[in-house]
Amino acid sequence: MRRSYKFLLRPTSKQAAALTACLEDHRQLYNAALEHRRTAYRKAGVTIRYGDQSAELKHIRADDPDGQGRWSFSSQQATLRRLDKAFAAFFARVKAGRTPGFPRFKGRGWFDTVTWPKDGDGCRWDSQPEHPTATFVRLQGIGHVRVHQHRPVKGRVKTISVKREGRRWYVILACDDVPAKPLPAAGAVAGIDLGVASFVTTSDGAHVANPRHLTATADRLAAAQRDLARKKRGSARRRKAAARVAALHAKVRRQRCDHAHKTANALVAAYDVIVHEDLRITHMTRSARGTIDNPGRNVAAKSGLNRSILDAGWGVFLRVLAHKAESAGRELIAVEPRNTSRTCSRCGHCAAENRLTQAAFQCTACGHSAHADVNAAVNILRAGLALREAAEAA
Repeated sequence: MRRSYKFLLRPTSKQAAALTACLEDHRQLYNAALEHRRTAYRKAGVTIRYGDQSAELKHIRADDPDGQGRWSFSSQQATLRRLDKAFAAFFARVKAGRTPGFPRFKGRGWFDTVTWPKDGDGCRWDSQPEHPTATFVRLQGIGHVRVHQHRPVKGRVKTISVKREGRRWYVILACDDVPAKPLPAAGAVAGIDLGVASFVTTSDGAHVANPRHLTATADRLAAAQRDLARKKRGSARRRKAAARVAALHAKVRRQRCDHAHKTANALVAAYDVIVHEDLRITHMTRSARGTIDNPGRNVAAKSGLNRSILDAGWGVFLRVLAHKAESAGRELIAVEPRNTSRTCSRCGHCAAENRLTQAAFQCTACGHSAHADVNAAVNILRAGLALREAAEAA
């Protein structure tokens, strides 16, 4: 398997300044390569590709030894590949008839990652193995940076990336050949229903509370955003206020990710087969504003629901659950979510009137009553097992 490990970096003040300079030079390289492509096509109708720009790197580094020349050649190639992938995605969207979204120039706040494609080429993981208590990563032009390694790294380190999040720096290792950790059979299966009132409800009747991390931080975040709005654009005080807002959002993101990992660990340990809804979260959180000619209805209520869905972090949770299930040898099944909350788990009668309230379900045909989320989880489990049987029969 291929897995990623993310660790906090502990750079010195000089190393932090060097990391910032590294990001800035790679951002300028990205923007210059984008301008090169735009100008060549606009002036001469010539299409510039990755190979052409990679071949020019040698001359760029020679002309600017104290700037571009001090960083890893491979990391600069990775930045050019990043631009090439952006153009490939643009042309794929054009071909598919979707909104194209032409690649944009990267501002200072929109370029936060530098990648070294191969361990040992301009970078080295665990560069000082003789150190008894600490782990270091060596980066060309920056030095040996201390890493807060909170868990062991398995497999073979393939690529190394450095990412800036607010005032923090992280190193991300992409590892190949990571061994699986199969768990012993639990002898149980479950369907799970994701919700806002309860984050997860299982077909066994268990509920996992929704921590609502963003709601808990809303007052502090609103105060920080009001303070930011009062600051003059371009001032040092505005930059500090923006950093405070970013730090609050980053804390919420870390809390949400931590909760997703803990919940997924508990489910994977308890069940051999886990069935969940194949949710289209992007569609579910579309705005209800509509157009000028056809304005939407209940816009404020839909906006609040969208905020609650995004605060719950269903997408992050399902991605983490998939990775942990694969590593533990568990089976994960996604089913069509349509009508799972309206269908009676006892008789199969489907009607909108079956769901009396957010939490109460009572079938209008057979009179079966249950918690609405538990009823939906049972339907999800049943649909998943049916898909499993059909796949085995085929």
